[in-house]
Amino acid sequence: MSTSRKGTAAQEWQSAGPTRITVNLAPKAAAALDQAVKLTGDTKTDTINRALQIYAYLERVAQDGGTLYTRLADSDELERLYFV
Repeated sequence: MSTSRKGTAAQEWQSAGPTRITVNLAPKAAAALDQAVKLTGDTKTDTINRALQIYAYLERVAQDGGTLYTRLADSDELERLYFV
């Protein structure tokens, strides 16, 4: 039976268990983390975990030739996202 790349990565991650890391955040990144924690009510750990999963997804979409767009709540205009 064939397993997709996405399924394989998810299975490896789930079986690996937690990984403890230390990270030094730049001031802007620390402020963004604090803002995200306040907006969601999640812990810093949960916020970082979610951010990494979202980042990996967005990178996969972009590297697979996809295009990412966002739209502000008060606008009908789509804005293309670029990652540098």
